[in-house]
Amino acid sequence: MPVSDASSSSAAPPPAQAGKAAAPAAPMRRFGRFELRALLNKSTRSMCWLVFDPRLGQELMLCLPRVAPNSPSATEHWLKMANAASRVQHPNLAHVVEIGQVEQWPFIAYDRALGETLDERLARQASPLPVDAAEWVCQYLEGLAFAHEAGHVHRDVQCATLIISPSNQVRVIGLEVAQEVFPAHVDYNSVTRRAVREAAAEDILCVGLMLHRILSGRPVLEQNDLQTVVQQMQPIGHELVRMGWETPHPIPEPLRAICNRATDRQAKQRYHIARSFLRALDGWRTAAAHAEDGPIVLLMDKLQRIGHLPSTSTALQRVGQSSAMERQHTSALSGLVLQDMALSLELLRRVNNSLKQSGAAVDGTVLNMRRAIAMLGLEGVQQAARALKPWPGPLNEVQAAMLQSLMKRVQRAGQIAQALRPAGYDAEVVYLITVMQNLGRLLLQYHFPDDAQQIRQLMQPPEPTSDQPHPQGMSEQAAAFAVLGCDLESLGAAVAKHWSLGEELLHMIRRQAPTAALRAADSEADLLRLTCSLANELVDALMLPEAKRQAGIELATRRYARTLGLGLREVHQAMNPENPGAGPETANSSFAQLSAHGPLDAVEPKPSSLRARLAAKSGERPS
Repeated sequence: MPVSDASSSSAAPPPAQAGKAAAPAAPMRRFGRFELRALLNKSTRSMCWLVFDPRLGQELMLCLPRVAPNSPSATEHWLKMANAASRVQHPNLAHVVEIGQVEQWPFIAYDRALGETLDERLARQASPLPVDAAEWVCQYLEGLAFAHEAGHVHRDVQCATLIISPSNQVRVIGLEVAQEVFPAHVDYNSVTRRAVREAAAEDILCVGLMLHRILSGRPVLEQNDLQTVVQQMQPIGHELVRMGWETPHPIPEPLRAICNRATDRQAKQRYHIARSFLRALDGWRTAAAHAEDGPIVLLMDKLQRIGHLPSTSTALQRVGQSSAMERQHTSALSGLVLQDMALSLELLRRVNNSLKQSGAAVDGTVLNMRRAIAMLGLEGVQQAARALKPWPGPLNEVQAAMLQSLMKRVQRAGQIAQALRPAGYDAEVVYLITVMQNLGRLLLQYHFPDDAQQIRQLMQPPEPTSDQPHPQGMSEQAAAFAVLGCDLESLGAAVAKHWSLGEELLHMIRRQAPTAALRAADSEADLLRLTCSLANELVDALMLPEAKRQAGIELATRRYARTLGLGLREVHQAMNPENPGAGPETANSSFAQLSAHGPLDAVEPKPSSLRARLAAKSGERPS
């Protein structure tokens, strides 16, 4: 790099030596016409200098590569790509003041008035709040995503390439400064540059490391150069980068999941598109700032435009035949409606919303289809059916098949919950609570099928390695945090609240967390919530590989056995109602094995006290 003293025209030392900060008494150094004032950043691929331009009379930030282009054609290619990138206009991409060349060193100049680098901000504000960190990185991702979509990549994302104005406006500098280095005299019209997708994925990984740096309050792996960190990380190196627990501020679990996914040791588990990273981070940021924002707002907008779920055509046509339905008993009509999940939810929404708007005094939420039909009347049922979009709505064939598969799983869980329900409880109520516990998953699959696919992929265990022979996939909650910035339970609860379904139901539709300890059911609502949670966990176990299926069923049963007063016999009968006598021996032996490892003391567990009281009220034997 041609750096010279003001009193001499001789060339200065190479970049590595020129990068050392000059003492105040040292002679003024120059780069062409620019007066060098401070080295803002130096990485293995590029440098950023604070300079003064006497021609413009202002300070600039000068970005240039660490290795000069090795031929005239390489320099020409560098200038061509830099000029093309400078024409990409976006509020989060810094405006280029000048693109030039001093001897063999090309450069891009930016106005210093745009703000300070992230390194400078962190030097005077060591511990920004997590919300502020997310805001900065979101803006950076906005600009980077726009550049990627225009066909340009950065290749050297560093903290110094994030510029923050006094008003917290973030801009990206250094786009296309660090370019590929090819042998001299190469034909740039025929050579294949490194795949843009691969370079873009590396950009996104470095943004994740930048977020990690801000939240942790210290350099990642004790390195300031993020490119050096990338080389040390798995799968290239051996280091693992995960957010620790000793941080300047508590890190919310969704934000921790997002940050850890961005730097996951498995490359395929990371964000590969800047928009995906941006959506997850922005979803958490807006949700943290406004309780009802982020992905929930997007979902509410889609609910207004295309409804919650598509109706199955057969049920819709049959309900529409008013002459036939007028002669049907309410119970027969409710059985028909329950076959259509979308119509069932629509009737619940309409009847409860209508009651709330009318101000009528109602004992809790209406969660019985026969009662809903009686209150709305046949005409109301027909109006609800006509308001639904026919199957499959806007979904393509593959997405529709995934939604249909999920609906069948939810229906199976509802049937199992009905068989396991406490004595004296309406089967319809238990079925609908089970469906509502899956509302967030159903809505995600219908309205955001690509995000649902990402979540499923993150839940799959990554490829085993010598360091991790038995890797674990993400939990559903962590995967949802990493993709959406919020969990699926929150999506379903927000919609249920919007539908005026009442606080008691809002409590019952929250599934028991798989890792949370179970307490005794203190109320009938808790008993129903846990019964439906067990049914959903049993169906989840059925989706495991065959070798793990039985163990999953036994584990779920063991968790709930004492609280619900149920054992493997009841569970097997609920899961195989068409052949209730098929599995007693298997159930007995499995339960005997369980009793040796936990609190289960007999094949027939003692019914819970609450279940016994309910059975006594109904005059039935506790099941």
